[in-house]
Amino acid sequence: MAATQYFIVTSVVIILLLLISMFRILREYERGVIFLLGRFYRVKGPGLIIVIPVIQQMVRVDLRTLVMDVPTQDVISLDNVSVKVNAVIYFRVVDPERAIIHVENYLEATSQLSQTTLRSVLGQHELDDMLAERDRLNADIQQILDKQTDAWGIKVANVEIKHVDLDESMIRAIARQAEEERSRRAKVIHATGELEAAGQLLQAAQTLAKQPQALQLRYLQTLTEITGQNTHTIVFPLPVDLINRWTGSDQDGDGTPKKEV
Repeated sequence: MAATQYFIVTSVVIILLLLISMFRILREYERGVIFLLGRFYRVKGPGLIIVIPVIQQMVRVDLRTLVMDVPTQDVISLDNVSVKVNAVIYFRVVDPERAIIHVENYLEATSQLSQTTLRSVLGQHELDDMLAERDRLNADIQQILDKQTDAWGIKVANVEIKHVDLDESMIRAIARQAEEERSRRAKVIHATGELEAAGQLLQAAQTLAKQPQALQLRYLQTLTEITGQNTHTIVFPLPVDLINRWTGSDQDGDGTPKKEV
């Protein structure tokens, strides 16, 4: 009699434990991939779900955006410069069934794929592109990763290159290149200014040639500017044609004006 009661109590306890274990609670960002006797059954959640013990198994999948840090990769650029590059990837699971069934570990697979894609894409560009066109490179890497991980039910939302580390010798070479570039721009700007100034002086000379009185007024203005300074020396510009009139160099030996040839 006692053995029978013990058996009944044990059976009731086991049944209660099984009933309790059947109920699972999934959060809003979680889904449960259910397998029935080893075969895919359905995706359940969120909320309260029922999983039959022994017969059914459940694998939880997080649907939130995950942030993965890509380890530093040694990359040789298209112009044969060795650099160290690391990045960060933002992705999330959009199809829990494919993320569990089509790949063994989607986190590890995405990490390895991101490393190889980072090396292959950056290796097709020069160093200047890595430093100046990161947005375009980020978009290229993101598109390649998103296309390849689509079969795993993963959506790659964004890829950001964080650091591009260079050797000290390469940093000095880039600094010299930037200095020479600034020097070249300064020379070009100076030459352009000289060209524009020469054009303005030519226009001024043509205007003064039409009105000799204007040139005389310019002389007087120059004298006014000189006398306003604390100086004891005054340089007075004298017109060449006036000197010719005084010396008579604009006439021939018989006193007649020279004829132009």
